[in-house]
Amino acid sequence: MAQSAEQKPALRRFDASEWRAIIGRYTGPDTLRSLWQVAVTLVLLVAALWLGYWLMERAPWATALLILPIAGLLIRTFIIMHDCGHGSFFPWPKANDTVGFITGVLTFTPYSQWRREHALHHASSGDLDRRGYGDVTTLTVAEYEALSPWGRFKYRLYRHPFVLFGVGPLHMMILQRFRAPSVASGAQQLWNVWMTNAALLGLVAIGIVAFGWKSVFLLYMPAYYLAAAGGIWLFYVQHQFEEAYWERGKSWDYATAAITGSSHLRMPAVLNWFTGHIGLHHVHHLGPKIPNYRLKRAHEENPIFHAAPELTLRTAFRTLRLTLWDEGSGRMIGFREYRKLQRAG
Repeated sequence: MAQSAEQKPALRRFDASEWRAIIGRYTGPDTLRSLWQVAVTLVLLVAALWLGYWLMERAPWATALLILPIAGLLIRTFIIMHDCGHGSFFPWPKANDTVGFITGVLTFTPYSQWRREHALHHASSGDLDRRGYGDVTTLTVAEYEALSPWGRFKYRLYRHPFVLFGVGPLHMMILQRFRAPSVASGAQQLWNVWMTNAALLGLVAIGIVAFGWKSVFLLYMPAYYLAAAGGIWLFYVQHQFEEAYWERGKSWDYATAAITGSSHLRMPAVLNWFTGHIGLHHVHHLGPKIPNYRLKRAHEENPIFHAAPELTLRTAFRTLRLTLWDEGSGRMIGFREYRKLQRAG
C-alpha cells in the first residue's frame, strides 16, 4: 500500500531572503544580447524555410530533412515569446509585447492570452487547490476513484502519450483559435486571440501566394506540428515526474514548488540551444524574469538550484507512465501501479 501522509519525507523550505537575493543577480535583460538572439533565430528560421522551398521541387528528400531543424527553430522562437511574456527579454514593455506578438503569430500562439494563463501557472504550479492554468491535467488517486467509469476512461485517454503528444499539437493549432471568457481570458486576452487569428490568416495567405500551398502545408505545418509536440513533451517532463511537488494550498510554498516541483532536464548542448535552456526549469520557475541566456549561469553558480530533481532524455521518457498523484506517498504513480495497490488493498 502507499505510505500514509505521516510517512511522507519532510520537504526543505527555502529561505526567502536567500533565494530572492540570488535571482536578483540574474534578473533583467541584456538588450544587445536579446536583440542578437532574436536576429539569429528569425534569420535562421527564414533561411531554413526559404531553402526548404527552393529544394522542394529539386530535392524533396532534402526538404523533408529540413523539417526537423525548422521545428527546432520554431521552439526557439516560442522561447523568445515566452521570455517576452515574462517581461524578461527587453527593458521596455512595448518592445516585449511587440516581439511577443510577432513570435506568437509565428508559433500559432495568442501572446496576450498565453501570457495571462502562463502567469497563473507560475503562481499556482504544484498547488492542488489551484490547478488548471496552463498545465497538464493531473488528478489525485482519490479524485480518480470518485469519477464515473466514463470519466475514468476519458482521463485515461487524455493521459495517453498518443493523445498528449499526437493530438495535443492539433489542439494548439486549431482550438487556440477559439477561447471562451475565463479567469485566464478576459476581454483584452480574447481580443488578442482574434488579432492573432487575423495575422495568421494573413501570413498563410501571403505564404501561399508567394511560395505556393506546398510550402505552407508540406513544410511549415509539419515543422510546426513537430515543434508543438516537442514543446508539449518539454512542458510535461518539467512537472510530471515521480517525486514531483504537489501540496494543498495551506501547505504550498512558492520556492519549494519552483525548485523541487520543476525538473532539471539535462540535454545535449544543441538541444539546449534550440530550447533556450528551458531544461533548467527550476531556475526559471523561481526567477521567471531571468532571461533564458542567464539560466545556465544561475544554476551553476548557486547550490540552492542543485536540489532540483534531475532527468535525462532517457529517464524523462519513463515519466510518460505516471498519471496520478498519490497524496499518501507524495509521489506520482501510473495506472498499472494504481491497480496493484487496489488489488493489495
